[in-house]
Amino acid sequence: MCLVGTTKYLIQVLREDGWDALFTEVKNFCEKHDIEIPDLNDVHSTTKFGRSRLQQGQVTIEHYFRVEIFFTAIDQQLQELNNRFSEQAIDLLTLSCALTPKDNYKSFNIEKICTLVEKYYPVDFNMQEKINLKFQLQHFLIDARQDLNLKNLSTIQELCSCLIATEKTQNFYLIDRLLRLIMTLPVSTATTERSFSAMKIIKSRLRNKMEDDFLADTMTIYIEREIVASITFESIIDDFKLIKERRALL
Repeated sequence: MCLVGTTKYLIQVLREDGWDALFTEVKNFCEKHDIEIPDLNDVHSTTKFGRSRLQQGQVTIEHYFRVEIFFTAIDQQLQELNNRFSEQAIDLLTLSCALTPKDNYKSFNIEKICTLVEKYYPVDFNMQEKINLKFQLQHFLIDARQDLNLKNLSTIQELCSCLIATEKTQNFYLIDRLLRLIMTLPVSTATTERSFSAMKIIKSRLRNKMEDDFLADTMTIYIEREIVASITFESIIDDFKLIKERRALL
């Protein structure tokens, strides 16, 4: 996550201050290989800005290469990084690293873990559990550094598996719940992205008046089509018959 943050910063610096150095490098390359360099002050003839601006000479060749190519390429890279690693996602993953048991729990930070629960999992823990979690973490950290089974772990997955194997989930059930939530995060993210991709396929221009309930039902069937394929018409009919019988008894 630190590399992602510094990469964003360096790309932004390149956008603001990198044009002159890049142009000098390209100019030297062209001179070395006898490539003709156009006059950057000339008007660019194939611009998309329209004839009126072209006649006024407002769009030069330098403007075209700098704004339409250089800035556009960098902006696309920044946009992709921001879409994949938003500030919220970076913060979530950084706080999640506080649970890493590597190097005898060197990165284990109780305050960051409590902040993680408070900010990103408020629904999964009630107020009393949030208070108890801090005390569980204190007891767990002392126990883990002394227990040979928990001492030499390196990943969150190993920590969760070891808690189950040693049956310590009974004492540290809140920590176990938090570990499971973090490990299922990639699956939850992929499922969300898959749902949005399915929405583009299902709700097309011809179906833009589809109501929300019908859209949700249709997307569920499309996204979970592997499960739906195992359901037969007879089983659906039987389920409806049972519903009718239960209503009759009521």
